[in-house]
Amino acid sequence: MAGGLGGAAMLSRGVLGTRAYAAPAHPPAGCEDPKGTQNTPPLEKFVDPLPRPMTAISDPSVYPGADYYELTMRQGSWRFHRDLGLSRVWGYWATNPHDPHNPIGMGYLGPTFSVTRGHPTVVKWRNELPTTHMFQTVIDMIRNKKPVVAPIPPPPYKYVPQFPDDVNVWNVVHQHGGYTAPQSDGMPLQSFSPDGIHAESYTTLDPSRVKPNEAICAYTNHDHSCMLWYHDHGMGMTSLNVYAGLAGLYLIRDPADERLGLPRGEFEVPLILQDRTFYEDGSLAYTMTAREGEDTPVVNGKAYPFLAVEPRRYRLRILNASNERFWRLRFDAKDALLQPQLPFWLIGTDGGFRAPLQMLDFLISPAERYDLIVDFSRVPPNTKVTLTNYPGTQAHFPGVMGCGPEIAEIMQFQVTKPLSGGGDRTTPPDKLKPSAVAPIKPKPHTRRREWVVYQHELFRTMTFNAMPFMEPSQDFIKEGSTEIWEYINPNHDAHPMHVHLVNFQVLDRQPIDSAAYQTDYEKWISGGRKPQDLPVLANYFTGPPIPPDPDEALSYKDTVKAYAEMVTRIIIEEFVPPKDEIASIPDSGATLPATYIHHCHLLEHEDDDLMRPWTIVDGDHDSGGHGH
Repeated sequence: MAGGLGGAAMLSRGVLGTRAYAAPAHPPAGCEDPKGTQNTPPLEKFVDPLPRPMTAISDPSVYPGADYYELTMRQGSWRFHRDLGLSRVWGYWATNPHDPHNPIGMGYLGPTFSVTRGHPTVVKWRNELPTTHMFQTVIDMIRNKKPVVAPIPPPPYKYVPQFPDDVNVWNVVHQHGGYTAPQSDGMPLQSFSPDGIHAESYTTLDPSRVKPNEAICAYTNHDHSCMLWYHDHGMGMTSLNVYAGLAGLYLIRDPADERLGLPRGEFEVPLILQDRTFYEDGSLAYTMTAREGEDTPVVNGKAYPFLAVEPRRYRLRILNASNERFWRLRFDAKDALLQPQLPFWLIGTDGGFRAPLQMLDFLISPAERYDLIVDFSRVPPNTKVTLTNYPGTQAHFPGVMGCGPEIAEIMQFQVTKPLSGGGDRTTPPDKLKPSAVAPIKPKPHTRRREWVVYQHELFRTMTFNAMPFMEPSQDFIKEGSTEIWEYINPNHDAHPMHVHLVNFQVLDRQPIDSAAYQTDYEKWISGGRKPQDLPVLANYFTGPPIPPDPDEALSYKDTVKAYAEMVTRIIIEEFVPPKDEIASIPDSGATLPATYIHHCHLLEHEDDDLMRPWTIVDGDHDSGGHGH
């Protein structure tokens, strides 16, 4: 979790007309699995149809002016592949207001929210999970301060337990990407257990309506139309809880988008990408205490699924819900086209639409979302188009330090269905006209705030600015202000950085002399952390700023790839929390000061302390933290 080394497994390519099996290969030298590491048994590929999570049904009668849902976290069972047995899993189940005895869910993951922009949602989250964790051995390792999983902070800070001695399972739900008041944000210290034990910042709206194992949250849906997601954020065990299955999609729709003429209904397909490892009996194995990443691709809960499609345009809504794995994705149609890849169009990112961009492949880090148009009419009938991971792409990017299992093929689109409905009447992507994303332009006085990814010992705990998460907020941001955040990453691999509450734009990146910076930063720490002696970032640049990647440029983002040995700059236009009351619920809006968090979305790094609070204050407050 803090940085284990592990082995690589490659997938054998299926020869046309033969069955394709996933088969482990010899890992590269120096990347062997630690002895006893579990690997998934060989599985036949593309034999299970792709599941589609069901959509939750709201009850608008409970809170006037809002859609109300009740979702319960439960343990259940799920079959990840035809040839695997049932696995214990965790998932979210939505109460069906029309049929209370038939909750909506699969057992694994959760149902999809489909809501209207600007119309708020209220959710009661209920925790009915077991009080012993599905991965209790890892919980015990954290509690026993095993260095590979327990956040051991740099001096002079001392270790703080992540959860109480009488808690092995606790949970809280974060609406990732949402514009949300702090009390509904689902931050780790708002966790609550199945038996009603609360973390120090636990809070709920409308407390007279909840039991100790419940919490009510309200969501503004005051976002652009986009695909958010929701997932567990339990203090100290987010990685394990999400791995067990606690994640789902949250679609914000705008009726005005119908003018765009996008594929919809069965032709709009959500793809939740994860990687998992399985025991011989089909149950989930968690191996990331020993290596980086798992060895089998899972999409919407199935290993190596297929989707039968028509020869027409499809809208694919892709979420990387992996704990650690970066994917470099492409659509392989080498048996049908002169060029090996089927081109596609990117039409949106984390926070909504952007100018359409034709692409052949893209890198997606954990928590990022990509909104694509793929035209399957460009290949002959009965063609198989395979979603593949670029050869040699290991779990971490760029993989210099990472030795996770390699995954080559993910799922297959089989162009076997006849064209229905009188043809494809959707708008060609090059003719799409979504609202333009205006660039956020920095001004000479725009405040810059530095976040240094600091690791005081190789393969051990990482922190921001050499401070553990549990230390109080030291970064105070004036309400309404614009800031540039600089993620300084002297490490050898990339980190996806997620900022709660806000959308931002990627400004640029700049290479740094990471060894020199790290050396001088260490001297600053050992010298007492005097503000006047903090290394000046400008002294370590080794080249000019580099523009954002084309898929990031002029896009709304809530997660950014902080590349290795670089400073990555984002610009946040306005720090303003939602203060209005939601659905007449008292105390549902934000009040100042309002504290949020940001963190690495490699979930094992987040649990291992690469996470810090920050606070919005009124304009008279003096802002603090690393910055200039």
